[in-house]
Parts: sequence; C-alpha cells; structure tokens
Amino acid sequence: MADRAKDNPDEAADFETAIAECGFGFFNLFILCSAVPCLMAMVFSASALSYVMPSAECDLDLSIVDKGMLHAVTYAGMIISAVPWGFIADTIGRRPVLIAGGWLDGFFVLCASLSQDTAQLMAFKFFDGFIICGPFAVVVSYLAEFHGKKHRPYIMLFVGLCVSIGSMILPLLAYVLLPVHILFKVSSMKFRTWQVFLAVSSVPSLLSGLLHIFLPESPKFLMSQGNYKKALDSFQRIYKMNKRKSRESYPVKRLTDPTPDRSDDLDSTGRPSTLKERFSRAKSKFLEGFKQLKPMFSNPYLAISLQVYCLHFCQIM
Repeated sequence: MADRAKDNPDEAADFETAIAECGFGFFNLFILCSAVPCLMAMVFSASALSYVMPSAECDLDLSIVDKGMLHAVTYAGMIISAVPWGFIADTIGRRPVLIAGGWLDGFFVLCASLSQDTAQLMAFKFFDGFIICGPFAVVVSYLAEFHGKKHRPYIMLFVGLCVSIGSMILPLLAYVLLPVHILFKVSSMKFRTWQVFLAVSSVPSLLSGLLHIFLPESPKFLMSQGNYKKALDSFQRIYKMNKRKSRESYPVKRLTDPTPDRSDDLDSTGRPSTLKERFSRAKSKFLEGFKQLKPMFSNPYLAISLQVYCLHFCQIM
C-alpha cells in the first residue's frame, strides 16, 4: 500500500498507508520515551502510600480504618473516572488529556505531600487516582495510533515493560529516601521524610505533561474527526523526524478514512466540526455507551467477565 502512495501521489491514502510511509525512527523513540513517565506515574499513584504508611501512621495517628481508606481512595478515584476519561479523550483528543492530566496529577500528588492531616491526604489521593486514570488509559491508544501494523503489536509489550520498571524504581526510591531523617517547618506546617518521598513521586506525572507538549495530536483521532488537514500535518511531522527529509517530500498528499459514514463530523460547508458540536455528539455516545454495558451483566457474558476480573485481580495481588 505504501508503494501505491508513491506511484499515485494524488490518490487519497488511508491511515495505515499514511503511517507506513512515515517509517520508524527518532519520532517513535521520542514518543515511547515520553510515555514512560506517564506509565510510571500510574504505578507511583497506586503504590506510593504502601511505602509511606509506616511513617505516616505515627505522624498522622492513623487508625486501621484510616489506613484502609487511604489505600482505597486512589482506586476509588480511578474506578469513578474510567468512563468519563474515555468520553473526554474521544471528544477533545488524546494530547490534551495527556498534557493536562500529567500536570493536574502532579499538582495533586504535590498537594498530597503537603498534607498535614488524614482528611487532606485522603482527599488529594482520591483526586490523584481520579486524574491519573485518564492519561494512563489514553497513552496506550496514543502510542498505538502512531505506529503501523508492523510495530503496533509490540506496544502492549512496551507498556507492560514500563509498568514493571516503575514497580522496581518505586521501592528503590523508597529504599534511598525513607530511611533518611528529614524534618523541617514552613510557618505552621511540618514536613517529614514521607512527604518528601510523595513530592518526589510527582516527578513522572509532571514530566509526562511536559514531554507531551512537544508531540502532535494523534493523526488517527484527527482523521476520525474529519480534520484531514491537521492529520496530514501530523504525518508530515513524523515523516520529517523519522526520514530526515522535508515535509513537502512526504508522498501522501490526501487522506481518507475507510470507516463509513463520517458525515456527522463535518457540517454542510465541509469544515471540521466545532468543539461544541463534538461535545454534543460525544454526549449522546457517552449515554449510549452506558446502555452497551448492559449485556456484560447478563448471560453468557457475565460468567466470562467475572472469570476475567478474578484473574486480573489475582494477578494484581
């Protein structure tokens, strides 16, 4: 298909043809490196409290219930925000979610490190889980949408590898920081070693938000929205970085989406739909998505789903 694009430059190319022409190179390495902090941030958000709990238990006078709630609130935030984040990512795009999500999550983790009592720590860890669920889910799609069929199967392998690396770095960080005695005051606020540890754990989220500023929006998402001009611009940018050639030499000049019935994404004048219009359509799809969850709670899917959930739960444990 890539050869067809070279032989017929005026012929509209689909996504797979266009991304194949971009090849694999520096851009792909950069986007993979940019995804590492985001994937690590998920591990840090879910597991950081496990390492600080012995120290925080004394400083905050935590009861058994408090410790259980502190461990649970992060996951509660993740569960509550899972569906809304998908709605947002399919409405405004992957890149804004990765940038805003990274910065917001880093902000809430920093706020958690400033907590002076249990209620503050619990609230900020809830928002930490609520926010990080978005970038973590979106980054997988984002990575896949910048790779062709040849390299796409390895994306999940890369994601699993990064999660494993994060699971190794966090205890090493705890091993280095937590034994060190740190205690200082700023006005009436006291800061201890475990709070410094939490502050350091915000770095992956902040770094993720920063790195994704330098990356374009997913061309696959742009094509699904009917915004072929910006999608072509993204392809040309990838091509330039990978091939070390000018954007004008990119062989694909026109794009087409093979998925039928994309007329809803364009108005009668042919211009790309506005953000308000996309939100309106996405809202109806969001409500429709909840209706589509109904079969999961009926036979034969219920038994199969429970088996998968149980296996995944045991894997995490």
